[in-house]
Amino acid sequence: MTTTAATKTFRDHLRAHLVLGLPLIASHMAQMAIGLTDTVMLGWYDVTALASLVLASSFYIVLFLFGSGFAFAVMPLVSAAAEQGDETRIRRVTRMGLWVSAGFALAILPALWFSAPLLRAMGQEPALAAGAQEYLRIMGWGIIPALAVMVLKSYLSALERTRMQLFVVIAAALANAGVNWVLIFGNLGAPELGIRGAAIASLAVQVISVAALALYAVRTFPAHALLQRLWRPDRGAFGEVATMGFHIGLTVLAEIGLFSLSSLLVGLFGTAALAAHGIALQLSSISFMVPLGLANAATVRSGRAFGRGDSGTLRLGARAALTLGLGWAVLAVAVFLAIPDLLIGAYIAPDEPLRAEILAIGSQLLFMAALFQLVDATQVIAAALLRGMHDTRVPMLIAAASYWLIGAPAAWVFGFPLGLGAQGVWLGLVLGLATAAVLLTIRFNRRTLV
Repeated sequence: MTTTAATKTFRDHLRAHLVLGLPLIASHMAQMAIGLTDTVMLGWYDVTALASLVLASSFYIVLFLFGSGFAFAVMPLVSAAAEQGDETRIRRVTRMGLWVSAGFALAILPALWFSAPLLRAMGQEPALAAGAQEYLRIMGWGIIPALAVMVLKSYLSALERTRMQLFVVIAAALANAGVNWVLIFGNLGAPELGIRGAAIASLAVQVISVAALALYAVRTFPAHALLQRLWRPDRGAFGEVATMGFHIGLTVLAEIGLFSLSSLLVGLFGTAALAAHGIALQLSSISFMVPLGLANAATVRSGRAFGRGDSGTLRLGARAALTLGLGWAVLAVAVFLAIPDLLIGAYIAPDEPLRAEILAIGSQLLFMAALFQLVDATQVIAAALLRGMHDTRVPMLIAAASYWLIGAPAAWVFGFPLGLGAQGVWLGLVLGLATAAVLLTIRFNRRTLV
């Protein structure tokens, strides 16, 4: 890469990241609200249905996030092509992003359709596995439009059109709540469908969302002719998206797997520890939506700088993204340390017999979550910056080594042989994420100095 004199100041880069990132942050928050709505409304309907939904969602989300890697690959490719004014390439990689995502969705559909035997083989209760399969046999078809939504969101983000995404996700969240109310409980003369009603609502929302985003994309960028001759294959672009997407998907899967392992390990310490772990993890996840949105913006802006070979602007933009991410992390640390009992207590009924124990363990975990914020923000933004530079293979290896050669063994050692319990497991998470943050940052610095 060449070094070009930056015409924008550091403050300009901060402003640009916020303008692009804030709608993405709000979009991620609204997306979380959809899952929360399903959980709450099925919880009101029936506890068994709720348990089946949790099981189904846990199975679905792993496959969905892995498949989202192909959509994430579209973002840096379109960003660089847009900076070079190559509309043909924009069309090619976006179309093939839709192709690869659809192919992946169809490939995993049998696993969703026949999920009950798989879940029983994992030791789940037969009744819950059957309920989960009932949900997934409907929602499984929804993974096709859901992944297409991710591709179109990446395409629009790369072109710095993020507000429409926010409007669509907010509308989807409201529609999901409304259709849930009608179909789960049988209101307005509709049949009472329970968990099947929640699945139908989710499927309908995904179909409407992809239609809305596709219509907006076609009308906003007619020169891209995005959906014309969509059936025509493009081996070169297909291979590029598939390879980069596979690397990104495995990177995401490595991190998700570490968190899943942490839940299994903490579960060995009993109900109170697992409840505290789940609450602390959800609070961390809510906070994480901010650096995640900033990371998406960082991918777009680094992709554009990379597309024009401007390493000076790339480095200054990276500083701005990391400054915003760490600034938010410091704020989250202050909140977690200042009011842990209030945050944890909001999730626990006042008359819960385990309340005092959950609060005690949860306060310890929020201390670890405070450390967690700093390294998690750094690693997700550093990975996003590298993704914008089309660098995904080495970051994938860094993630796998950091999370599974360091984080996972450390979580077990600190939690069990060293006797630190749930707090020790979280210390292992922090160590794994910190390792990834350091190595990814070093990788970015070396790439931009070339």
